[in-house]
Amino acid sequence: MSRARAFDRSAGRARVGFVCVLVVWDGEDAMSQEEAPREEALRRGLLGRCVHHLREEYLPRIERALEVLPPGDLWWRPNDDATSVGNLLLHLEGNVRQWILSGLADVEDRRARSTEFSASQSPAGQGAPELFSALAATVEEACEVIEGLSGESLLRTRDIQVFEGVSGLAAVVHVVEHFAWHTGQIAWIAKMRAGAGHGL
Repeated sequence: MSRARAFDRSAGRARVGFVCVLVVWDGEDAMSQEEAPREEALRRGLLGRCVHHLREEYLPRIERALEVLPPGDLWWRPNDDATSVGNLLLHLEGNVRQWILSGLADVEDRRARSTEFSASQSPAGQGAPELFSALAATVEEACEVIEGLSGESLLRTRDIQVFEGVSGLAAVVHVVEHFAWHTGQIAWIAKMRAGAGHGL
C-alpha cells in the first residue's frame, strides 16, 4: 500500500488518500492455469472482506450506537462546525450510493452532498430507525455490487464525484475506510451523550 496525494480542485485544497495497487498478470504469455485461480481467490478474498466489514461489522456497530443514543440527541452537534449522528447517517448513505451504486453500477447520481451536512432535522420527519433502514438498504445494494465486480471492473477507471481516473478497486477501498471513520464518530457521540454505563 502506498500513500498518494490527490488535489481536489473544486474544494481548492489538497487531500491525502490511500491508493491500493492490485498486481495483475501483464506478460505476453497467457496466464497459467495456476495463476488464474490465485487471482480469482485474491479477488474473492479482498471483496469478501470489504463486504464483511460493511455488512457484518460497521452496520451493527451503528445500530447498537443508535440504541443507546438518547432520542433527542440525533441532531446534537458539539459545535456549529461539527456533524451530528443524523448528518453522518445521511452522509454515509449518500457516499455509498454515489461511489458504489452510481460510480460502479451506473445508477443515476442524484446526490446533494451539501445537504447531508446542513440538515438539522430528519427529512420528512424520519427518526433514527428510518435513517438507519435507508442506510442499511443502500449498503446491502452496494455489497451485492461489490461481490459481483470482476477483475476487469476493479481495474477500470471512472470519474466519481470530483475525482478523475478512480479505479473500481480504489472506489471500494475508499467506501470501506470512509465508512469505518464515521462509524467511530457515531459510536463516540453515542457514548458521550448516553453517559456512564452506555454498554458500547
